[in-house]
Amino acid sequence: MGRLLVIGCGALAEELSALKRANQWTALDIKCLDAALHNRPERIADRLESVLAQHHAEYTNILIAYADCGTGGAVDRVAQQFNAQRLPGAHCYEFYATSPVFEALAEAEPGTFYLTDFLLRHFDRLVIEEMKLDEHPELEEMLFGRYRRVVYLAQVDSSELLDQAERAATRLKLPLEVVTTGYGLLAKTVEEEVIRVIA
Repeated sequence: MGRLLVIGCGALAEELSALKRANQWTALDIKCLDAALHNRPERIADRLESVLAQHHAEYTNILIAYADCGTGGAVDRVAQQFNAQRLPGAHCYEFYATSPVFEALAEAEPGTFYLTDFLLRHFDRLVIEEMKLDEHPELEEMLFGRYRRVVYLAQVDSSELLDQAERAATRLKLPLEVVTTGYGLLAKTVEEEVIRVIA
């Protein structure tokens, strides 16, 4: 039986681990890069290439648990170099929601700020602190003034995360819409790869 290596964004670590536990996928190994790369997409491909160079000889099956994520095709170039697959879509919002749902959301209101479970758990660090809004509140209008709503793409049913979503939207002075997505295409893609490896 083969093994599948998933090299993922740290923002997906909890979800990938939950999928592995729930399905008892013993043939699945997970390695995650620093989630802080979420705000530095120009560094993602180099980090992926480094990890793949280190581990690709141990695996014949590798899934890159990133979408394009703002890299302008760089994730695809690394995937092709190591004969690996990647998650579908332009970003995690799309593969969680699925393309038709995300496209409908984007078309209905282009000025949407999206949140996931991970971004809510780390909202203060990744949004407020990373964007220096705590030190320079005057930046808030420049960064968020053109947004018209917050859409929380919920992976799990959690009253705590819903409360955090409401606080985040209030902090940004925007109305909140909640769309329950579950794990979307993340679950489907990983499952398909695991089945292909163990078949």
